[in-house]
Amino acid sequence: MCFDLGHWPNHFKESKTIVIPKPNKSSYDSLKSFRPIVLLNTLGKLIEKVIGERLQFQVISNNFIHQSQLGDLKFKSTTDAGITLTHFIHTGWIKNLSTSTLAFDIAQFFPSLNHCLLSLILDKAGFSPQVARFFSNYLVNRKTSYYWNNFSSHSFDINIGVGQGSALSPILSTLYLSLFFHIFEKYIRNLDLKFFTLSFVDDGLLITQSKSFHLLNTCLFSSYNITLTLLSKFGLQVEHSKTKVFHFSRAYSTFNSPPLDLSPISGLLLVPKDTWKYLGFIFDRKLCFHKHIGYYANKAISMVKCMKIIGNSTRCLIPQQKHLLYRSCAFSITLYGFQLWFYSKAPLSYCQDR
Repeated sequence: MCFDLGHWPNHFKESKTIVIPKPNKSSYDSLKSFRPIVLLNTLGKLIEKVIGERLQFQVISNNFIHQSQLGDLKFKSTTDAGITLTHFIHTGWIKNLSTSTLAFDIAQFFPSLNHCLLSLILDKAGFSPQVARFFSNYLVNRKTSYYWNNFSSHSFDINIGVGQGSALSPILSTLYLSLFFHIFEKYIRNLDLKFFTLSFVDDGLLITQSKSFHLLNTCLFSSYNITLTLLSKFGLQVEHSKTKVFHFSRAYSTFNSPPLDLSPISGLLLVPKDTWKYLGFIFDRKLCFHKHIGYYANKAISMVKCMKIIGNSTRCLIPQQKHLLYRSCAFSITLYGFQLWFYSKAPLSYCQDR
């Protein structure tokens, strides 16, 4: 009925935004130290979930989603992105090629999506004008009230981007970026640049391979410049302070990671560190994953120690409850990302990096 009328009820467009502080911040005197949590009507979110499932089924069926997009899609996770990256690196090493990556983050991604362009993308994806008309109504006239401790505000209009917290935001944002990656791929092909892209929602990754790190940095510079130009045409901007470069190499000799000079286009000189954290995975240049395993092992041990707090001398958890808690929390933390480094003959003890 909503699609037939091209209308989304107004009471589903009203939300409450709860502002909470982000944990482990040294200072809370800036807005970035806080996270807004949007609360929407439960029935509306259920209907949005059903619509989102149908949209995703259709765009995957007609291959509109770019193959490099792994976020906000069913049966796609951070683990899939990590496995794809490590497979690409290992494949390059077989050919005696080193791999370099440039990670970037799109600033204010969800609020920056252009409604008119999104309607054109829906048409490009093969949806009927009826669907585009529905979303033209769905995206406007939304309101929210802000709550911060004991403070509550009046309603504000939020007629920009896609609704944060909405069950339709993931698929709509994926469609928005799909067209970008298809155009980016054509640019790279026309310039005869060998590149592989990876995207997890608003976290983008540019990957290239060569025997020379000078050539790798040159390719990364060119691709980053193209990325900035295309994103600006889509009404999006990169948060340069979060851009990171990392080089993977199997060289046994002392390895000095060459910096990447992006000063002509972003004012940055990127110097790679010894490790790089991407989607929760801690990479080192040889893919040993020693620090990754150590980090999550310590985190799991801390979790188990905290489990003792739940209970006292007179009332405590029964063994079945402890087992369930361990399997649900500590075990999942311990095994996060094990698919990236574990195989049948994987060494399970630490050794010094050669």
